[in-house]
Amino acid sequence: MRLARAVDAFLRHITIERGLSAHTVAAYRRDLTGYLDWLDEHGVDDTDAVTGELVTRFAAERAASDPPPASTSLARLQSAIRSFHRFLAREGIVTEDPTTKLRPPKAPMRLPKALPVEDVLRLLDAAGPAPEDAAPGELVGLRDRALLELLYATGARVSEIIDLDVDDLMHGEVLRVRGKGSKERIVPVGSYARVSVDAYLTRVRPELSRRGRATPRAFLGARGAPLSRQSAWLVIQQAAERAGITAHVSPHTLRHSFATHLLQGGADVRVVQELLGHASVATTQIYTHVTVDALRDVYLTSHPRAR
Repeated sequence: MRLARAVDAFLRHITIERGLSAHTVAAYRRDLTGYLDWLDEHGVDDTDAVTGELVTRFAAERAASDPPPASTSLARLQSAIRSFHRFLAREGIVTEDPTTKLRPPKAPMRLPKALPVEDVLRLLDAAGPAPEDAAPGELVGLRDRALLELLYATGARVSEIIDLDVDDLMHGEVLRVRGKGSKERIVPVGSYARVSVDAYLTRVRPELSRRGRATPRAFLGARGAPLSRQSAWLVIQQAAERAGITAHVSPHTLRHSFATHLLQGGADVRVVQELLGHASVATTQIYTHVTVDALRDVYLTSHPRAR
């Protein structure tokens, strides 16, 4: 089979059967397009002609390019190639998988950046007023406060929050979140977030909804359209600036802070894994290093014989 046709079949598979997000599918498409271009330059345009040696050479050349790619980008590229060739072997399009000896790059362990609890509280206050303090006609501030309260209360990804429909928010103390691969998980919602979300739904969203076309999406922009990831990112950046927080803050910062604060409070790592929607506990365990570092800092500054 021609490689271009095989890639199209693979992308349809991960879109329809595996239910991967449009963002993930687009990333796979970009990576595989570069891979096919390289194979074409080497005179290969058929699935049966791809060998393990070619795959290894491609990966080595990409790793040695100038400037070198980030380890995460290289790992994603190799993951796309492995998934593609495994799909071909599983479907019987090829007899052998040429990526069996491809070794993923070793990524450096990067500890997630979490805000101290007091900084999170300042960020929430800077986003907008609490419902009981909001002035009549306050719209954007109440929406922004509800958005950030929900991000911090659930640890959800920003894409998961902005994709919520109104009906998803009507379950009281829990939230049904659709994560990667369309997998659903149930996450508790704390009282502060529930109050802010209820105020937004009853006092703000009806007005925003009248400004645009009807949509089931819960969080709307000023013109009534569904709130975008870029707009959510800007909301957090502006709140951080107003709060005087100099550290880099993004939607993922609230997810990191959620996990770190739970573990610091004594939560079991497997419970945090379930709340975050991680497929493997190994992904969640990186947060345990954060809490160990915090314990070490307290010990070194507090114990009279620590140094």
